[in-house]
Amino acid sequence: MEINPNSQQPTGSSLPTSALGNIQRPGEYLRQIRVAQNKDLGQVSSDLNMPVKTLTALEQDDYKSLPEATFIKGYYRSYAKYLNTDATAIIQRFDEIYANDTGLLPNHALNNSPIKIMGKLPGSNSDRNKKWLKRALLAVVIVAIVSLLVMGVQKWTSKKDDADLPKVNQSNVEVLPMQGSATSTTVGDQLVLNFNRPTSVHIVDATGKVLATGRQSSTLSLNGESPFQIRLDDATAVSLSLNQEQISLSPYTVNGKAEFRLSR
Repeated sequence: MEINPNSQQPTGSSLPTSALGNIQRPGEYLRQIRVAQNKDLGQVSSDLNMPVKTLTALEQDDYKSLPEATFIKGYYRSYAKYLNTDATAIIQRFDEIYANDTGLLPNHALNNSPIKIMGKLPGSNSDRNKKWLKRALLAVVIVAIVSLLVMGVQKWTSKKDDADLPKVNQSNVEVLPMQGSATSTTVGDQLVLNFNRPTSVHIVDATGKVLATGRQSSTLSLNGESPFQIRLDDATAVSLSLNQEQISLSPYTVNGKAEFRLSR
């Protein structure tokens, strides 16, 4: 039996190293079995889900290209099981030659190991919590921004509407006084118009006198002779009375506008 001069033979071992036959190194032993079974390295790599580089290093007993001893033993066990051979003698032989081949302790981790430290698993609770926290903060920021935008638009629209509305107390209606209206006595018939919002009016009495024309928003009291020719651009904005008698405008209203003759 050929003995590797660099190997250290254990004393009192329950399993002799001759279990490997004439092949003294575990990787070479497994390679011989694979070749005898006509199995390609690519096929083994696919079946074991193990890189070809790792399998090659195992078969060549190139321990400096592999991770620490614990992982190498795991590889050997998987490989031996796959080839239907006993892994016990292989592991024992590996223990005998590893220190001599590498000069390393069995727990030494190599920098060029194909197995790298990957950090925390993607599905760890800590990572998931951080991810959800980031999403929650992002959602809060988005909601705040949208709320500010909506408030800004509403404020701008409100200011624009206020600017478009005429002042309630201002009126550009032209009220034409009738002859003799400077006296305290009431002449002819009396029209009173009340407004709930600004609208344009045009009122002419029976004599052809224009009593009022233009836009109005406050109460308007007029004296003249009936019948009156009345035009209201927004009849729903006006309530009208003739000689203190309330007049319904609905019979004269078409598409919101009213144009009619009114007599007592």
